[in-house]
Amino acid sequence: MRSLVEETMLSPADFIAPLFVVDGKGAPEPIASMPGVMRYNVADLVKECRALAKLGVPAVALFPKLDAKFKDDAGTAALSEDALVLRAVRAVKKAVPALVVMTDIALDPYTAHGHDGVLTADARDVANDATVEILVKMAVLHARNGVDFVAPSDMMDGRIGAIRKALDAANYEQTAIMGYSAKFASAYYGPFRDAVGSAAAAGTRSLDKRTYQLNPANRREALVEVALDEAEGADILMVKPAGAYLDIIREVRNATLKPVAAYQVSGEYAQIQAAAKMGWLDLERTRHESLIAIKRAGADMILTYFAKEMAAVLKK
Repeated sequence: MRSLVEETMLSPADFIAPLFVVDGKGAPEPIASMPGVMRYNVADLVKECRALAKLGVPAVALFPKLDAKFKDDAGTAALSEDALVLRAVRAVKKAVPALVVMTDIALDPYTAHGHDGVLTADARDVANDATVEILVKMAVLHARNGVDFVAPSDMMDGRIGAIRKALDAANYEQTAIMGYSAKFASAYYGPFRDAVGSAAAAGTRSLDKRTYQLNPANRREALVEVALDEAEGADILMVKPAGAYLDIIREVRNATLKPVAAYQVSGEYAQIQAAAKMGWLDLERTRHESLIAIKRAGADMILTYFAKEMAAVLKK
């Protein structure tokens, strides 16, 4: 009887799996602040993608972790034809062509200072327009290498429109854009910064990005940003983080007919894992409840580090 009247259900097709890739041929590297999450070399990343596809997970989002020697203040390595993430994309698309591959369009994995763009002359802020110019080139480069969705996570003004225009001009009309449309300056990003090395580059896990990410206190501003991304041509509108922003997810769902994504970020994942390890929460039930809440709030798809294990449970 309970199942007959259940209003919200999860399936493997709801999930996008964020995956971290590193250079070399070493064994998968555990990320201490994200139990169960690994950095994979390209060959092992392909194996992980095959496993996810077999479980019915339709998409992955790839994030590179570069050696510090490849980073500089301008994020130069982001525009390399031989960039680590592009080698990973080519390998995954060759091995699992039906899997949707998304890539992060932002400079934080590539900059020595850890910010999502290049800095102003006084180094007190990110230079919006100069950053957008680089992101446009980066998006076209990724499209050329077979990416299905470019996902600008930088929160620069005007970048969705500029990227859409450049993709179309380069004959990549079929390359879609998932906008990090309402991305908040959240305290929940610390473990991710460990994972991609932007924390180490900056010397702090709490790098201040409040000049370009959203104020967690602001609901109306988030809706303005989402409306701008939709008007500029974003195909999917994302809210990030998810768990502490369920009201924003619902507001966005009510405001648009576009698909809505939500990112259950590293800190959300880590706190559930930590509490479960201490015996304070039931991992399986809390994991499921956290994800059902995000979908109930209105998300059509969820980026989550629980994607593989949840898909395995739901597929049974």
